[in-house]
Amino acid sequence: MAGGKDERGEARRRARGELEAEVLAALWSVGGPVPAAVVQEQVPGAAYTTVLTILTRLCDKGMVTRQRQGRSHVYAPVDDQAGHAAAGMHSLLDEGGDRAAVLARFVSDLSSEDEQLLEQLLHGDLPGRG
Repeated sequence: MAGGKDERGEARRRARGELEAEVLAALWSVGGPVPAAVVQEQVPGAAYTTVLTILTRLCDKGMVTRQRQGRSHVYAPVDDQAGHAAAGMHSLLDEGGDRAAVLARFVSDLSSEDEQLLEQLLHGDLPGRG
């Protein structure tokens, strides 16, 4: 069953990319190289073969590494969650056309706390470091 059940108890189909995101989230949550079966336990309603297919696709995209361990493989994300999000932001920025307009729109929608954090980061002040 692709995606489990909705609030009415009916089968629900996952949105495009949702399963990849769930598999990555599972890898981040376990914190180390793990077999596909461990990932599958973290992804509700996903069949083992489906998780294996998604892990293979993520390997092909360079987002996950696969290493042989015994008779099977273990998988680990290439980037942590923050690195993955940053790469996505760079990709969207590259596809957005007018970089100045995209950045201006992004910054104009930031909360005041995020504006302060961004300003600190741009000046080399890393939060949490003395």
